[in-house]
Amino acid sequence: MKSSTAKRHHAPLTALDAANVVWAGGFWGGELERTRTVTVPGMWASLSNPDVSPGWRNFLIAAGDAEGQHEGPPFLDGDLYKWLEAAISLLETSPDAALEASINDIATKIASVQRGDGYLHTPTRIAERNHEQAQALADRFNFETYNLGHLITAGVRHHRVTGSTVLLDAAERAAGFLEDLATNHTDQLARSAICPSHYMAVIELYRATGNERYLRLAESFVAVRDDFEGGDDNQDRVRVREQKVVAGHAVRANYLYAGLADLVAETGDPELTDVLERLWRDVVDTKLYITGGCGALYDGASPDGNPEQGQISRVHQAYGRPFQLPNTTAHNESCANIGMIFWSERMLALTGDAAYADVIERIAYNSLLASISLDGTRYFYTNPLRQVRELPFPLRMPGETALRPVPEPPASDERVRAEYMSCFCCPPNIARTLAQFHERAMSTSSEGLWVHLYGSANVQVELEGRGFGLQEVSEQPWGERIDFTVTSVTDGGIPLKLRIPGWSEGATITVNGEPAAAGEPGTYATIDREWQAGDTVSLALPMPVKMVRGHRLAEEISNQVAVTRGPVVYCLESQDLPEGVLLEQVALRRGTDFTPVELDIDGRRIVALECEAVVLPPAASQGLYAEVDGAELATARVRLIPYFTWGNRGASEMSVWLPLAW
Repeated sequence: MKSSTAKRHHAPLTALDAANVVWAGGFWGGELERTRTVTVPGMWASLSNPDVSPGWRNFLIAAGDAEGQHEGPPFLDGDLYKWLEAAISLLETSPDAALEASINDIATKIASVQRGDGYLHTPTRIAERNHEQAQALADRFNFETYNLGHLITAGVRHHRVTGSTVLLDAAERAAGFLEDLATNHTDQLARSAICPSHYMAVIELYRATGNERYLRLAESFVAVRDDFEGGDDNQDRVRVREQKVVAGHAVRANYLYAGLADLVAETGDPELTDVLERLWRDVVDTKLYITGGCGALYDGASPDGNPEQGQISRVHQAYGRPFQLPNTTAHNESCANIGMIFWSERMLALTGDAAYADVIERIAYNSLLASISLDGTRYFYTNPLRQVRELPFPLRMPGETALRPVPEPPASDERVRAEYMSCFCCPPNIARTLAQFHERAMSTSSEGLWVHLYGSANVQVELEGRGFGLQEVSEQPWGERIDFTVTSVTDGGIPLKLRIPGWSEGATITVNGEPAAAGEPGTYATIDREWQAGDTVSLALPMPVKMVRGHRLAEEISNQVAVTRGPVVYCLESQDLPEGVLLEQVALRRGTDFTPVELDIDGRRIVALECEAVVLPPAASQGLYAEVDGAELATARVRLIPYFTWGNRGASEMSVWLPLAW
């Protein structure tokens, strides 16, 4: 197996891949196994069944193996490529001859559809086969560059894992098509650079092939973007190096900045590094939900589109203004949250700053896992922080099945995950992220082995002739203890750097039972010694329950609190309310005692929190305003569950933020 994380020339940290770290049970091992046995096979069952999805049938029609017209959204090609990347990634952690043969057949069929100039877009290819008029890049919302980017990424991984060049050759041809656009049709390229997966893709192609033309191509993408007069929605109104805040479509923003971070890793551009750090802090400090959700607004207009307000720039599924974080209508597309992981992991590699790992962890345990059901079969496109009954307007992106959207939006408290939705971009993105999640656990640098995210794993690493094997056993996210045992040593081993999360105070470390310095939250504790087989390291991360308040300018959560324990954000779901108590009546007092209790939801062991809550008088049901009556406050025992587990017991109401009863 070839390394999946080639050295970044200007990034000090290099992530470990499946050749060096593999989940061995525990929380993340369970997520990987569910992805392998349920999610990826189930997703292919949907994509390959024309009664459910046209995803695969579009390729069969384009190849001449079936008759018909293109169906589905224009970005469905890219969604199938993401599923393919997830399936390929599973081969890295568990070889499977039958799966590999199926993947190779799919890859061969995809390559056969590609045009000689490298262009591949099934809507156009089907129209050409049917002798209908078709033009490449006719509409920027055809997402051709997005599709090609995901084709290139899948092709690189396919070659790395299987050694086959079928899809890698297709990837190089696709890059050649983009190169021609960057040279001869710059306006077409700039206009079509929607959801720019191709930035990350061509850098991956450069790393896989060593061909400098692909690095130059990535640089040309930025130059072309900077010469295009666009809008805030696609982050092309302001030149990249002049951007001060993040605006517009959250998926497109996060993909763009992840791609730029990849470019910095190869060029070392200090100015671009500063831009990315500034923009990342803008998101984290003013626009990121407590769950790690990104992109608060479904649809609207950017008031910053023009200083004189003569022109207003549309924004869609977008970041809003600072502290504009609604809960019930929060969009938080699953792809945007994943894009923030991509961006953050690249910034972590560039800087070694634990703040980036903190955000990856926050997203992973909360918004990422909330986007997929506990049984691994159903998905959310949006990830709100509150769901209520009797909302007097439909929410965007309710559950949709197959090619037939639900004719009437479901009641607001009946929005549930869907097995298939007509906009299917998020499910395969979730699948590939979970299939590759071991690649976010650890990195190496000249300073040693960095452990970013904790889980039970087997590790084998060597740097310049020195190294060690480790067995890691983690209770995270439910328990505070992580234990490492040295299983083998080469020439004394290398330093071990353990992340002390920003949420953990009072962390302790012992080495062979003797105390060692743990450092402050938000840093890495370094253990540098001559290792011997059998040495043990134990890290304890205290996980007290905390009640968290929002910034004074985040007006929708004024005088409300959220509850966290370690990296996990909790919520109140209506199934856990006492008889006769409504969601909006529950409030929490300062100093509330929370009792962790084990609970089973849909076959999964989790840790819930029980507490005594205040029961407020019923809210006004008639009229916009009503006088507060003098009724005495009651109390009731309630249970909070991890946010990522909500919506797995049927339709419900839910809220992360609860009123604070002083």
